Amino acid sequence: MKLVRYGAAGQERPGLIDAQGKLRDLSAHLADIDAAALVRAGRARLAAIDPATLPEVAGTPRHGAPVAHVGKMICVGLNYTDHAAETGATAPEQPILFMKATSAIMGANDDVVIPKGSVKTDWEVELGVVIGDTARHVGVDDALNHVAGYLVVNDLSEREFQLEHGGQWVKGKSCDTFGPIGPWLLTADEVADPQDLAMWLEVNGHRYQDGNTRNMIFGVAELVSYISRYMTLQPGDVISTGTPAGVGLGLKPPVYLRPGDVIELGIAGLGTQRQRTVACSDAAQS
Repeated sequence: MKLVRYGAAGQERPGLIDAQGKLRDLSAHLADIDAAALVRAGRARLAAIDPATLPEVAGTPRHGAPVAHVGKMICVGLNYTDHAAETGATAPEQPILFMKATSAIMGANDDVVIPKGSVKTDWEVELGVVIGDTARHVGVDDALNHVAGYLVVNDLSEREFQLEHGGQWVKGKSCDTFGPIGPWLLTADEVADPQDLAMWLEVNGHRYQDGNTRNMIFGVAELVSYISRYMTLQPGDVISTGTPAGVGLGLKPPVYLRPGDVIELGIAGLGTQRQRTVACSDAAQS
């Protein structure tokens, strides 16, 4: 299933995209695409619905973040050897974890706001993993049974905030609008192998990233198992699993986003995103 949340920001309704690509409304069956919908029993109830019986949604409404009320967004740093190399870092022996504030999450095609004072806003296409059933100290062999589905993430980063302002990376990762996810959540039963998904990202029509999840240092199952050792993963939590080479920081000379740029990115089967970058006004920061 392709699960979506559509409508104006803060007023999204649950829906799904059927086999013909039509948007169907799910609000007669559930309040939202949240933890209750993402657990195994919730997904089974949704799978039993004949999409043809659901009302078709007219027009092309905005797609919001396809998961409501995300409890935590856990990100994995330097999880592709080529990305580690382009940033001058050594490939990690254990997953590098950091958090992105959930206030950064937004719809796949919403505008990206360049933060006030930013000169190094960067892009990162990543595979997002959405937890379905609670995971606590799960083994690698069982880890994928706790996954509800997958989605596209643009793990936007302000490199000066991240690397030059001291402390942990979270400051450069959590600015408002720095977490576009979606456009849809593809349930795990429709992803044959999360370690064989092509991914790409372009800025103003120029392709900077062109990778595949097979090149992860730590695969999805290993990441879910590893993270569940340190914190309980709950339904609706999102893991952003790292980015391949081609980020602005790694280019020579570096290239960063400016107001008016257009970012387009996608992952095979998970859809595409398109964001326009806009300047941050003083009023937006007040």
